[in-house]
Amino acid sequence: MAAKHNITLAIDGTLLKRARALAARRGLSVSALLAGELRALLAKDVAYGSAERVAACLLQDGLPLGGAPVNDRAALHHRPSVC
Repeated sequence: MAAKHNITLAIDGTLLKRARALAARRGLSVSALLAGELRALLAKDVAYGSAERVAACLLQDGLPLGGAPVNDRAALHHRPSVC
């Protein structure tokens, strides 16, 4: 088990009262409630960073959309005759 460290947190009295009530409803201490929320926040941050790296790679490499490379810009704008 990892060593635990105490921190000092300054919050409004009303917020503390509401946090104590929420923690009690969940059967937790305020400390355990806050530690759990921090863990969840950090996990989301790690997942976001991972998704951001994947997206950056996809944007850099491009997505396989099929088709052939374009060598002649004029051919892109050519409209065949309908008559």
